[in-house]
Amino acid sequence: MPRLKQKQSQRQSLSPQQVIQANILQLNISSLETKILDELESNPVLDQSLDNEDQESLDEQQEVDYEDDPDEYEPSNIYDNYKKEDHDIPIAEKIDFIEGLVNQLIGLNLKDWEEVVAEEILWSLDQNGYLGVEPILIADRFNRSENSVKQVLNKVQKLEPSGIAALNLQDCLLIQLRGQEQTIAYQIISEYFDDFANHRYDNLQKKLDIEKDILGEIIQEIRTLNPRPGEGKIGIENEVVTPDLLAVQRDSLWKVVVNDSWIPELNLNNQYVQMLNQKDLSKETQKYLKEKFDTGSWFIQAIEQRRNTLTLVMEAIINRQPAFFDGKVLSLIPMKLQDIANDIKMDISTISRSTRGKYVDTPYGIFELKSFFTEGYTLESGKSVSTNSIKNLLKELIKEESKDSPLTDTNLANKLKLKGFPVARRTVAKYREQLQFPVARLRRELNH
Repeated sequence: MPRLKQKQSQRQSLSPQQVIQANILQLNISSLETKILDELESNPVLDQSLDNEDQESLDEQQEVDYEDDPDEYEPSNIYDNYKKEDHDIPIAEKIDFIEGLVNQLIGLNLKDWEEVVAEEILWSLDQNGYLGVEPILIADRFNRSENSVKQVLNKVQKLEPSGIAALNLQDCLLIQLRGQEQTIAYQIISEYFDDFANHRYDNLQKKLDIEKDILGEIIQEIRTLNPRPGEGKIGIENEVVTPDLLAVQRDSLWKVVVNDSWIPELNLNNQYVQMLNQKDLSKETQKYLKEKFDTGSWFIQAIEQRRNTLTLVMEAIINRQPAFFDGKVLSLIPMKLQDIANDIKMDISTISRSTRGKYVDTPYGIFELKSFFTEGYTLESGKSVSTNSIKNLLKELIKEESKDSPLTDTNLANKLKLKGFPVARRTVAKYREQLQFPVARLRRELNH
């Protein structure tokens, strides 16, 4: 008979206040407004400040002629007169898709800590629906083992659309083939994925020992799977974006303004606060009021913390990208999330939540905060350049190549070197894959 043993251990976990702060920080301005309205309905201790309403009433009663002194009036959009090119309009994140995935978690019967980790996974999805961070980084943040996070990830991957939260393309296809482990299609993706991805169908035919026609049918079946389950759902082009921040230059200095002046201001209802001190209340009522009071207080603090954090992050970005804010919008220098985290002494996960889905309105257009982050590449001269610069040039070279004889990675490396970027062939291959261009053989088009 097995013996029972007691084991004592210490494990760090997020407090309810920290969870509220994290949830508020990751919302964009539109979703924050909705969240505030929902909280006002569900928490009787919270009240909406009348300051905004009083101001609106005052504005209706007083008509001011600004033509006499135009300097006294600043339009609601300080960049209305600035002509923005179409390419400056970013891709807006559709937060409701992520929230829809979060709502699906209810059906997984997760433990409290598992639900927190699962939400972190969902908020870390990239625009293709893949997990954008390594599971071990999430494990470190929540002081859990990597294996336990992967177990939660496995559960999250059961959500719809199928293939969501995959680690890579192979993982995405295998998720969609769950329940078909005995089929040849599953065998091809799990065991011979490299041959499949590179169209080495002769190799597949030999290894699987099947007829060419049968292999063709199986390949066609695999092609019906969705390689990017988040595409068009997490991001969509030409959607109207409400910037979370304004970057305004005055007297050669940049000022960051959080664009939330129009959302409801909150305070605590004095009547309910006074009731907490009454001794004739039942324990159940006192407990209920205390919980609502704490939640309301933390909620108000979280909104203010969001303002402070977004301001600090944007100020740090401006300091690290001086060329961009001097008008050279293509002159980004290498910058990582960790750089900003070090500058303002905050956790890297906080920086990630602050920049994902948040937009800043600048004199040069509206940009997503995460677009300011780019990896660096060190040239032979020792100079570090943004990988974005290399990728943009690589993209142009591929677009301009002759399609009946596409450039190999070696050819591309040679052309980049002539342009002043001596990049190794394997690095070219890496950037090409990140830009989602296939190898030269698969880019070849037959002339008719």
